[in-house]
Amino acid sequence: MTIAPGAWREVALSDQEYTQICELLGREPRPVELGMFGAMWSEHCGYKHSRPLLKGFPTEAPWVLQGPGENAGAIDVGDGLAVVFKVESHNHPSAVEPYEGAATGVGGIVRDIFTMGARPIAILDALRFGPLDNARNRYLFDNVVGGI
Repeated sequence: MTIAPGAWREVALSDQEYTQICELLGREPRPVELGMFGAMWSEHCGYKHSRPLLKGFPTEAPWVLQGPGENAGAIDVGDGLAVVFKVESHNHPSAVEPYEGAATGVGGIVRDIFTMGARPIAILDALRFGPLDNARNRYLFDNVVGGI
């Protein structure tokens, strides 16, 4: 089955990423494979836009207790204390169903912090919606904030 020209853009893949997929597979992907790459290479699963920024953080040092990987990161801040951090992207789930998408994003953060043996003391959110006089942006804002 041939993929329609530009179909990869419907699953948020760039032309360059589509070419890379074809090279990896040695052929054009089937529709279900294209969907899988779109999901796995998304910001939500693969942090494709955040990864270059996250690479700026140290991952190995005497004070890094847990670097990148599963659950959350942890650093030693002295006096027998550690700070545990978690970054979560729930852009797509929050755009589809804002309240529940945001709630599951926060739930994942809290779960991963508890999994590290820590307790959350703050949940910080960097949110961007565009102009709030736009009805759709206002709807997303109100419901995402409610879900958090």
